Amino acid sequence: MKSPHCFVSLLLCASLLLSAFSGTALATESASVFEFDYAFEDYWYDDEIPASLVGDFPVRSALLMEAESGRILFQKDENKPVPIASVTKVMVTLLIMEAIDSGRVSMDEEVTVSERAASMGGSQVYLEPGEEMKCEDLLKSVIIASANDAAVTLAERVSGSVQAFVVRMNERAKELGMESSSFENPTGLDDNVTNHVTSAYDIALMSRELLKHKKILEYTSIWMDTIRDGAFGLTNTNRLIRFYSGATGLKTGSTSKAKFCISATAERDGMHLIAVIMGAPTRDVRNEAAKTLLDWGFANYFVFSDGGADAGNVRVTGGVSETCACRYGEFSALLESSKRGRITVETELPEELAAPIAAGECVGRVIYKCGDETVGEGGIFAAEGVAKISYGGILMRIIRSFLLI
Repeated sequence: MKSPHCFVSLLLCASLLLSAFSGTALATESASVFEFDYAFEDYWYDDEIPASLVGDFPVRSALLMEAESGRILFQKDENKPVPIASVTKVMVTLLIMEAIDSGRVSMDEEVTVSERAASMGGSQVYLEPGEEMKCEDLLKSVIIASANDAAVTLAERVSGSVQAFVVRMNERAKELGMESSSFENPTGLDDNVTNHVTSAYDIALMSRELLKHKKILEYTSIWMDTIRDGAFGLTNTNRLIRFYSGATGLKTGSTSKAKFCISATAERDGMHLIAVIMGAPTRDVRNEAAKTLLDWGFANYFVFSDGGADAGNVRVTGGVSETCACRYGEFSALLESSKRGRITVETELPEELAAPIAAGECVGRVIYKCGDETVGEGGIFAAEGVAKISYGGILMRIIRSFLLI
């Protein structure tokens, strides 16, 4: 058994250690253990974009965008304002989905059709004044069959009137940075409009925003469906849904002014692309041009993903725990296909950390390279929090150590 004199000596030593500790580890504020900034765009390296990619197709404008990053892979007159036809309904659908997600509108609610909505021409599902239809069926009619009467019915339900809905369409366009856009109605009909236009780039912006509502893909990817308890059939105006591998949507449009337009989306191996074609002379030219852009994108790019795994434990000073479990953060980057299978990883993680450490705090860095080229950076994060140890805690730790000698 240890003598009382040894125990007193132990307390004196503990007091000296506490005094020293108070000026070091215990006084350390864990502001940012590891400075880290997710600036993936710093590592985007654009290859020379082939200007002739759709040169064989006589279209007014075109653009190819990767949806997750928003990176433009191809562009042709992308900011030129042009008539948009029913691709207008991408914005209509976006506003409807936002209203549903906010709880202002329910998919299951019955919506009454107005005289104005029932009188719309062009593509329609032949709604009657006073007819009631579920919001979900109206939405399917807009997305699949491009129904103008359904679009107006939903616009009136969301905003109270078509005029108010159009105001919101233009407000939302500004919020998304759609600088070349002006909406005058929710249908895209352009016989009696003066400035109902947008650009390929703006269409990609609102399409990208719509894709953030994952549930919409359940509708945009439908080839055929029915409404009115199976009595009325719907067939998607977007033939790519049936004939292009990975197609997920999104919206077609055509009028004599706009010609044939499309915002075509497709996903393969975790990469979602948006191909916009405006002003094609025929439906077939439009579809072939969109397929050409998508094929080129999938052939030349891929999404590299990593992270989420255990990164081991790091020693902690001045904490209630002597170690902190860490994990690799999720990382993804759009890369050229030539880099596939050539990515190497370098890890920067300190040997020890000073408490307190917050759960989720960035404590290290992962550098992704292809040869000597850095293609991106990811973080290493604390999987658990470690509080700063108190004076009493230090004393008890010393006493326990002494008793175990």
